[in-house]
Amino acid sequence: MPTAIRCTNLRKTYRSRSGSVEAVNGLDLEVSVGECFGLLGPNGAGKTTTIEILEGLLDPTSGTVEVLERQWGDHDADLRQRIGITLQETRLAEKLTVRETLRLFRSFYARGEEPDAVLEQVALTDKAHSYVGKLSGGQKQRLAVACALVGDPELLFLDEPTTGLDPQSRRQLWDILHRFRARGRTILITTHYMDEAERLCDRVAIVDHGKVIALDTPVGLIATLGGEHRIEFTLSDHSHCDESMFRDLPATVSASCQNGIFSLGVTAPHIAIPALLERLQERGLSLSRLTTRHVSLEDVFVALTGRKLGDEAENGQKEK
Repeated sequence: MPTAIRCTNLRKTYRSRSGSVEAVNGLDLEVSVGECFGLLGPNGAGKTTTIEILEGLLDPTSGTVEVLERQWGDHDADLRQRIGITLQETRLAEKLTVRETLRLFRSFYARGEEPDAVLEQVALTDKAHSYVGKLSGGQKQRLAVACALVGDPELLFLDEPTTGLDPQSRRQLWDILHRFRARGRTILITTHYMDEAERLCDRVAIVDHGKVIALDTPVGLIATLGGEHRIEFTLSDHSHCDESMFRDLPATVSASCQNGIFSLGVTAPHIAIPALLERLQERGLSLSRLTTRHVSLEDVFVALTGRKLGDEAENGQKEK
């Protein structure tokens, strides 16, 4: 398939008096036309720095970048007409109305969508005459996406588009992206919400410390853990944290214990749970809590890095 984005051995180093930080450290990436591709990782993983390089907002320290078969520095004007960008934080003029804001952004492009048509796409028609400063957080975020869509882009960049939004606003934004994707357009999205990636993305790359540490479809990544389900439980006697006593249970492919919480990866909970209860009875142990759930991309990330997606980056570095 044609390639919308390709970068090879991408590096970005930030230098200061106290030393240097490798925000992006030899990252390779290829995104096909028509694909919704997710960059996943915790704060400080290098997601924002990577996407800003791909958007032409930052120069890489080294490596090659190709966007829509063009390179920044040689075809800047052409590329800016063909992409749409929603930044991690968008500040729009609060004294303009919603329609005025969208007309302003439409004027930046040689071709594009009618502003009123885009307002309908993002469900803001009834707010057309409202001042931007009067919008809710979810409405402002939908307007920011509308500003990225009004130029009718071939490639849409979204950096943490749903951070801080309520569940209803998140779903509304997902619907907008599904419709854009259905038109055969390409999306690159960064997020640390794993449910968002599972719902939106054809493929995802998990990034940590500036490198891609895993890349596949969401289903493919989850399958690498073996079991499709997780059984998590704690014991009344919190002194026990020996997962080895559960590894040989039927339908169990993995077992771990951290901070007194046991986690079993299983293929069939209806087989594993009765066997678990029998094993506990044999050992004279009792449960204080037990839950079951499907394995998620967050489980994949924890297995790869040993930390959760919400954890802050080492040394207190903010997302870059």
